[in-house]
Amino acid sequence: MPPIYCPLCASELKTAAISGRERRVCSSEACGHIYWDNPIPVVAGLVELDGSVVLVRSKGWPEKMYGIVAGFLEREETPEEAVLREIREELGLDGEIAGFIGYYAFREMNQLILAFHVHAKGEIRLGDELEDFRLIRPERLRPWPIGTGPAVRDWLQSRKAASPPPRD
Repeated sequence: MPPIYCPLCASELKTAAISGRERRVCSSEACGHIYWDNPIPVVAGLVELDGSVVLVRSKGWPEKMYGIVAGFLEREETPEEAVLREIREELGLDGEIAGFIGYYAFREMNQLILAFHVHAKGEIRLGDELEDFRLIRPERLRPWPIGTGPAVRDWLQSRKAASPPPRD
């Protein structure tokens, strides 16, 4: 693993046991900085537009890989403001929060995803970060195992639970 340096004094970080866990700490005794490496908050929006779910493909992603809109929470922004901003920036759509889906640890990326169901209106205009989009009817939507996929799974389950049982 390449060396990581202290953001305060530029000394190399070393590994030490702190509060019962392995942490990276500054090697300079004069500094004492602890690199906590806390998860980064990310917002995700399961966007519904005219009865379909919008899936997006970011630039650089494999051709068949699509997901829901996601982005970083910025300073002085609520998660709700952040997800609506991301939807405006990435899709050019105005949205309204329909509900909070849940929070999800995305350990592979050291992120905490805060997922929202958003009703949107307008015409899709892809932002600079996106390569493509698809509109998928909810009954054809299949969740994926990591990242925002568990939020899609939970949304589909809550949608199914909320629909009335079929009549005989």
